[in-house]
Amino acid sequence: MSLCAVVAAVTAGCADGGDGDDGRARQDPRPRPPALTWQQELRVADAQQRLTKQCMNRQGFTYWEDRGLTLRESRPVRYVQDDVAWARTHGYGGRIEAKSLRVHERNPNGTYRQSLSPSRRAAFDAALDGGDGARMLTASLPGGGQTRKRVGGCTEEAERALYGDPAEWYRTGKIATGLNALYGDELMKDRHLTAAVRAWSRCMKRAGRPHEDPQAARDAVRANTARLGAARADEAFAAERRTAVADATCARETSLRAVATARETYYLDRLRDRFGKDIDTYRHLGRRAYDRAVRIVPERG
Repeated sequence: MSLCAVVAAVTAGCADGGDGDDGRARQDPRPRPPALTWQQELRVADAQQRLTKQCMNRQGFTYWEDRGLTLRESRPVRYVQDDVAWARTHGYGGRIEAKSLRVHERNPNGTYRQSLSPSRRAAFDAALDGGDGARMLTASLPGGGQTRKRVGGCTEEAERALYGDPAEWYRTGKIATGLNALYGDELMKDRHLTAAVRAWSRCMKRAGRPHEDPQAARDAVRANTARLGAARADEAFAAERRTAVADATCARETSLRAVATARETYYLDRLRDRFGKDIDTYRHLGRRAYDRAVRIVPERG
C-alpha cells in the first residue's frame, strides 16, 4: 500500500489537523459532526441486515443475516495498526480473513436463491433490491467520473429507515470517502508523514524486521504464509503474529497513528470550503442511522 492509502485506512474519524508546512494552524470555528467509529458502522450494517430480513420475511422469503464474525474479529486492520494486544492474538487478521471468506462462500442467501424456481428467483430479486426494474442512483466522484448503484425493494426500505434519504446518503458518501483522490500525491510526499514512517522503519529494523513501511511488512507476511502452505499453517501464523506485534509496538513508539491522523485532517480541512457541507451531511446521516440502529440490534458480542 502506498502512503496515499493512509487516508483511507488510518482512521474512521478526524482530530484537529495541526499545522501545515508553513507552521500556521488552520482554525475553523464551525463544529464538525464526528465520524462513526468502526464499531458504530458495524452496528448500522447489522441493523440494515435486520431490517432487510424483516422486510423479506414479509414478502414471503427467507433471509439470513451475516454475523459470522465477532465484534473483535470485525475490527478493521488499517495501515497503522497499533493495538499490540490484538496483534498478539490475531496477527494481521489472516485467519479472520480466511474465516470471513468461508462465511461468504457458504452464504445461505445465495444457496436459497438458487433453490428457487426461475419465477420465484425473479420475485426474490425484485423483493430484495428492485430487480431489473430498480431505479439507479448516480453520484459524482471528487476525482472525476461517476458511480451508480441500483436501489429498490427491501434494501431501499432498510436504508430509508436508517438514513432517511438513500440517494443523499449515497451521493454524500461517495464524496466523503473519495476525497483522497484530490490530495493523495501530496500526502505521499508529506514530510511529517514520511518522517514518521522512516522512524517506524528504523524501529522495525531494531526489532529484526527490516521493512520500509507497514504494507511492506504485511506483504512479507503474506508471502511467507503462501510459501509455507497449509501443512505449516501454525508456523506461518506464529510468524505473522510476531511481525504484527513488532509493527504495532513500533507504531506506538513512533506515534505513527497520531501523525497520520493529523496529516489526514490537515488535507481534508483544505477541502472544507468545497466539500464541507457534503461531509457534514454524510456524517449527520450516519449519526442518525446509528441512533436508530441501537434500537434495532444489539452490539455484536
